[in-house]
Amino acid sequence: MTSRKPPSMSMQDWVDHQVRQAEKDGEFDDLPGAGKPLKLADQHDPDWWVKDFIRRENLDTEALLPPPMLLRKEKAKVRETVAKMRRESEVREYLEDLNKRIVLAIRDTTGPVIPVGKVDAEAALAQWRVDHEEWLENRRRALARAAEEADVPAKKSFWQRIFS
Repeated sequence: MTSRKPPSMSMQDWVDHQVRQAEKDGEFDDLPGAGKPLKLADQHDPDWWVKDFIRRENLDTEALLPPPMLLRKEKAKVRETVAKMRRESEVREYLEDLNKRIVLAIRDTTGPVIPVGKVDAEAALAQWRVDHEEWLENRRRALARAAEEADVPAKKSFWQRIFS
């Protein structure tokens, strides 16, 4: 605990004396962050606090992009997105919805102008069919291999057990 400030000493002199005494006693040695630069906010950036919050909380910054840019990113990932879908009707609905959203973004004149073209739905569907057939064939092979490895005899029906 620090002692009281002597009445004859100014506040500045007393604080300087306390700091010098603490340095001499080694109280400032091995502090966390010693020798590292301070993370001071850039005074020219008015959004420093937002950027710091996003970094500190590890938030997804993709939500901050303008809608046309999000649509371009989604359009680039169409093949991966539709590969997860099971039915052709699902793929058609998704592609129609994506094209509607792209048309709405093109009509919207606010914000930055980012060129986004419509998705060729027929080409995407044809690619999905090819990929889906490959997936089905791989699944059939895997099931056949699993059945061979199991090598469990098929259970006979009630009538086969009676007449055998």
